[in-house]
Amino acid sequence: MKSILQKALSLIGCITIVIAFSTSNLAQCNASETTLILSINTDEWGYESYWQVTPEDNVCGVGTIAEGGNIAQVGCEGAGEQDATADQGYGDFATIQAEPICLTIGQTYTLHFIDDFGDGGSDFILNIFGFDLYTFQGMGDYSTFNFVVNEPLAYDVEAKQVLSYSYIQQANNVVRGKFFNYGSEIIDNLEYSYSINGGTASTGVVSNLNIAPFTEFELANPTLWNAATDGDYELTIWISEINGNADMNVANDQSVKDIIVGPGIPNILDNYIGIIPELEEIAGSGEDILDPRDLDFHPILNRNELWIVLKSTANSGGKTVKISNAGESNQGELLQQDGNAWHFMSLPTGIAFSRNENFATSPGVYDANHDGGEPFTGPALWSSDPAIYAQPSGGNGSHLDMLHESPYSMGIAWETENKFWVTCGDHNEIMSFDFSDDHGPGNGDHSDGIIYKYPIPNYDEDPIHEVPDHLIFEHTTGWLYVCNSQSNRVFRINTNTGTPGADGDFLEMVDVYKYMNNFVWEDYITEGLDAPSGIDIVENRMIVSNYNTGDINLYDISGPAPILLQIIPTGSNGIMGIKVGPDGLIWFVNSVTDKIMRLAQASVSVAELNTKVEFNLSPNPANTFFNVSYSQTQRLTNPKINVCDVSGRLIMTKAMGTNNSVRLETTELSAGVYFLRIEDGIHISEMKKFIIER
Repeated sequence: MKSILQKALSLIGCITIVIAFSTSNLAQCNASETTLILSINTDEWGYESYWQVTPEDNVCGVGTIAEGGNIAQVGCEGAGEQDATADQGYGDFATIQAEPICLTIGQTYTLHFIDDFGDGGSDFILNIFGFDLYTFQGMGDYSTFNFVVNEPLAYDVEAKQVLSYSYIQQANNVVRGKFFNYGSEIIDNLEYSYSINGGTASTGVVSNLNIAPFTEFELANPTLWNAATDGDYELTIWISEINGNADMNVANDQSVKDIIVGPGIPNILDNYIGIIPELEEIAGSGEDILDPRDLDFHPILNRNELWIVLKSTANSGGKTVKISNAGESNQGELLQQDGNAWHFMSLPTGIAFSRNENFATSPGVYDANHDGGEPFTGPALWSSDPAIYAQPSGGNGSHLDMLHESPYSMGIAWETENKFWVTCGDHNEIMSFDFSDDHGPGNGDHSDGIIYKYPIPNYDEDPIHEVPDHLIFEHTTGWLYVCNSQSNRVFRINTNTGTPGADGDFLEMVDVYKYMNNFVWEDYITEGLDAPSGIDIVENRMIVSNYNTGDINLYDISGPAPILLQIIPTGSNGIMGIKVGPDGLIWFVNSVTDKIMRLAQASVSVAELNTKVEFNLSPNPANTFFNVSYSQTQRLTNPKINVCDVSGRLIMTKAMGTNNSVRLETTELSAGVYFLRIEDGIHISEMKKFIIER
C-alpha cells in the first residue's frame, strides 16, 4: 500500500538489469579473502532502497565496504523520510548484480538495508565461494543482516521450523518440518527423525529428493505420530543422516515445538432436530460489537478464543473483537484496530483462520486507497500473535501480506497454510489467493503471490455490498461451497479439477495470476434459501444462514445431494457469518441486532437427544408400497415418518400413532431415490435411502 502522491498504482513493466562482467574483471582478492557477489531484486518502487556492507555490527556509514541503490537521496539517514524520487537509484522490478566485493574468510559482516518509504521491498542474494550462501529480505525502513564468510561444509542441514500444527487430535498425525540445505552437496536421500518429550526417536527414510545446495525444503516424516492421550507434548525434529553421511554441523540440527493434543469439533448438530434451541447472547454493544460481519475460532480449540470482524467505516478501517473463553464465566473481550486498517481491513466482510494461527480478512471496498483511481484491494493476511497484530510495524501497520486483485471481496475461507478462497463481487468470480511466504509485519513484497480466478455463470453479489457471500472449504473432498445471496443458492466448485489458462490483468507483480478453465462446478442448494450468507461444515453436516429471515438450515451432505434436516429459527433477520464452535454448537453474528449469539440446546438432555431410532424398511427397492417398523423397546411417543426427495425437500409425512409398524403407499411418488427418517421430538433416526422402481 502506498500514498497516491508517492506511488503510481498502474503496473510498470518488469525491468531486469544485469551488470555483467568477465572473470578477468572480478575483484582481485588476497589469499585470505574471497569474493562476495551481491544480487539485489527490487519491488515496484526500486528507487526507495539503499544498501551498504560494513564490518560486523558497525552502524551504517562507519567502515563502509560497499554500497548501492539510491545513495544520493536515501543513504544511511533516509529511512522512512518519503522524499526520494523515481529518477534516482534502482529501477522497478529490477535485478541488479553489484560489483564483486573482497571479504576476509572467517570474518562476519553486516548488510544494511534502508527504505525511503518504510515498507521494505528489496531482496538480496549473497553468493560466496560460488554458492548462494545467504538470502536476506529488507524489511521496514531499516533492517540489517549479519553473515559470516565461511566455505560451506559438504553435509549440513538446518531444521528451521516444525510445521506440524500447534493443536491436533490423537490419531494419524503427520510430522512436518521446514529445513535448509547448507551443505555443498545435492541431497538424494536422508533419514528424518522426530521424538516426543525427548523419548525414543521415530525415523523415516526419504529418497529420490534432488535437493540443491542452499535451498529450503519441506518434508513430511513417513512415520505417523499417534498420541496415546490428550495433553501437552514437546515435538523435536532433525535430519539424522544425509546421503548416508552424518551431518557435519550439529549446532543447527534440531527444531522444537510445543504441541497440544485435544478433541476436535464434535458433530452434534443433529441435536438441534426436533427442538427449539435457546438463544444465548455472547456479546453485544456493551462489548463493542457494532455491525459484525463474520466470526471464526482460533485453531487452538481449547483456548475457546473467538474472533469477530466489524465493518466500521471505509476511512477508518475495520476492527476486530477477540473474545477469550467465549461463552464461559470468565469471558473477556478485546477490541483492536490496526494502524493502517483503512487500507488493509477496509469494510471487512469476512475472517478465516488458518491452522498455522494466521488469519485473513476480505475487504468489501472497490479501492482500498480511497482515491477514486483504479481498484487496488484484496485479502490481507494477519498474525494472531498479540505481539504482532495491531502493533506498530513500519509504515504499513501489522499486516503480514496483501494481494490487491479482488475488489468487493464478500467472503473468505481457508484451505491450507496461507492459501484462502475469496468471493470477488466486482469480477463475479471465485478466486484463490496463496500468499505463500508472508513478507513480514508491515512490509510490501507480494511477488510470491499465487492467484487463480474461477468465473461462475450468473454469480452476482449484493449490489450495495452489504450482505456477504461466505464460503467454506471442505478439506476431505476438496469441494468449495459458496453462498450466493442474490440468487438464493449455494453452489460448489471441485477444486481438484481445472487447468490454468490465460493471465489475469495484473495490478501488481505476483508469481502467478491465471484464469482457471475446465473446472467442475454445480448448483448445490437451489430451494428453501432467502439470501444465504453464512455457511459452515462439520463432517457430513452443513449449516447455512438466511440473512432475510434469520433462519438457519441444517443439511445432511453425506449423500449425492443435500437433505434438509431442520430449519432453525432465530427470530431476527440479519445473520451473516455462522460457525460451529469447539463445543459443537452453532455461533453466529447478527448485523441488525449487533450481537454475537450461540444456539444452546433446549432442556432435552444430550443423552436423550443422542438416542437413535433403529428401524427396518422393506422392500427396498419398492414399487407401490413399503413397510416401516421399529422395536417397541425404544418406547417412542407419537412418532412420525418424514420422507424427503434427493434435494432435501420434505414431500411426505405420516403419523405412526401407537403402531410400531406401518405400510406406506408410494403410488403418488415418481420413480427415483428418496430418504426417510423417524422422529418423535426426542428420539430421531438416521436418514435411510430407498428407491422406487416402476
